Amino acid sequence: MTTGWTRRTGAPPRALALLVLGLLAGCAAPLRTRVPAAEVAEKMGSAVASTTPGGAVITVEYRERDANAAAQVRLAVERALPRLARWGTFDDPVTIIVHPNHAALERAANRSGHDFLRAWARYEQIELQSPRTWTLLGASQPQVDELLLHELTHSLMYQVASDRMGWTRKRIPLWFREGMASYTAEQGYRVPSLEDLARFWGSPSGADPIAQADTLYRGDSDIVYGAAHHAFTFLVRRYGEPAVRGILHAMSQGPDFPEAFVEAVGLPPDAFLRDFRHYILWRGFKGGRTLKPPPTR
Repeated sequence: MTTGWTRRTGAPPRALALLVLGLLAGCAAPLRTRVPAAEVAEKMGSAVASTTPGGAVITVEYRERDANAAAQVRLAVERALPRLARWGTFDDPVTIIVHPNHAALERAANRSGHDFLRAWARYEQIELQSPRTWTLLGASQPQVDELLLHELTHSLMYQVASDRMGWTRKRIPLWFREGMASYTAEQGYRVPSLEDLARFWGSPSGADPIAQADTLYRGDSDIVYGAAHHAFTFLVRRYGEPAVRGILHAMSQGPDFPEAFVEAVGLPPDAFLRDFRHYILWRGFKGGRTLKPPPTR
């Protein structure tokens, strides 16, 4: 077993609070964390959140003042794992780092100016703003459950589709990444409706929240997340969850996302997205279609 995250410093390590939950059967190496010099005023703790069905370990690292938040995170992980099993199993450990505030999260995620972020997921590490700081009263357990299910879906997708050396090169588009996470966490109630998406797509601006997702992401994150959620849901409803698993499996064998999509679904992703756009603009979700789509602006 290898740990997913290590801190290095020239200063001597501080004592750590280690919470063992009895879920790490068969793991030989103890968890260790070194506290950077800039953070020596506050001790760090490590908690084993769970062992996944595939044997990989998920841990939570946190500062002492976030011990209660870390307990919320640990429970959220335990609740998420059964719901993630539909897509596959983790091959490598995942470490969840609980950051004390939003600024620390932005620095760790390298996403300056993203005020809406609460977490950022990678292959084997999730940066998380402490739920203690989400609101004046902190986050509820259901809110933490939902967000961790979303973020763990990202990490699982990367691990099922690739390995730690290749996951960033699979060319997985934002609509699929965010759509899969939102769909799994059942966050459709959070995003703009299909009608909202139809109005945005038909607006004079001509902006496309799928094709221009990376450009629109910061200023129009709601509509980008909404388009991603609805596109992925459209994919599942038309081709089923086995097609999604097929895409992930095909990528694990070498092909990038576009080729894997063709292999699993039977048509290029651009053709699928044209069908989705027609479905939205023609308002197929209302049970009927217009004779022709709105004029292109």
